[in-house]
Amino acid sequence: MAGLLELAVAEGDEELFAEAEDELARLQRDFQAYELTLLFTGPHDERNAIVSLHAGAGGTDAQDWVEMLLRMYTRWAEDNGYEVEVMDMTAGDEAGIKSVTFLVKGRYAYGRLKAEEGVHRLIRVSPFDSSGRRHTSFAAVSVVPEISEDIAVNIDPEDLRIDTYRSGGAGGQHVNKTDSAVRITHLPTGIVVQCQNDRSQHANKLAAMKILRSRLYELAEREHEENLKKLKGDCKEIAWGSQIRTYTLNPFSLVKDHRTGLEVGNVNGVLDGDLNPFISAFLHARVSQE
Repeated sequence: MAGLLELAVAEGDEELFAEAEDELARLQRDFQAYELTLLFTGPHDERNAIVSLHAGAGGTDAQDWVEMLLRMYTRWAEDNGYEVEVMDMTAGDEAGIKSVTFLVKGRYAYGRLKAEEGVHRLIRVSPFDSSGRRHTSFAAVSVVPEISEDIAVNIDPEDLRIDTYRSGGAGGQHVNKTDSAVRITHLPTGIVVQCQNDRSQHANKLAAMKILRSRLYELAEREHEENLKKLKGDCKEIAWGSQIRTYTLNPFSLVKDHRTGLEVGNVNGVLDGDLNPFISAFLHARVSQE
């Protein structure tokens, strides 16, 4: 690197300067990625992540906000070398998505995405309001590690209620005509998981059980760490005053993380998946508080 810069200065070569800048940017990215791995101290940080998005207060705008968030996380995953597999999705009444659960595959997916758990608020001029008024919408993001079969999670079959139903769809010849979708309720905790992404009922049941195992394990971990805290007690009401991050599109452009104080003016860039500054700030702040 130093030799390249010296050569560029000696020869006054703009192309060499540009090459040196590109190399410096690459080195900075590599260093930041390495530095981030030092912050992954959780026992499951290296695992895949199961992410669920749920529309909160805001009606159709909130359901559209969930669809925007799904796009944001998908773009982030693609840019960072992760794979995304949608496991379950419920469409909105008029537009957008009511809820969606997806698996993010890759090393440290959970370690990174756990920084996203909480309520996300959007402020914008609603495309669904003919009067052009500003609306505030909320969506909840839940993140748990994918728990492999080698980790014991005791699930009594007697504690499960399993329902099957017909998968939803937009209509036409591709709508599933059989009751292949699966919903599993864990009666002792009230946790409900469902999957309708596959045409096979058996495959949907396996996927739903995978989500249930991960959520039950995460619940047990949290209860242990928080002294039997109320189930999902850190998940506040999906409405005013509970957000971890606000995305403002009107009357100005700003994304602000309320936990770390980080602010970014390029909202479109964030919505296109540029989340690493927020993830890094969260991980650094967490380590400094330990």
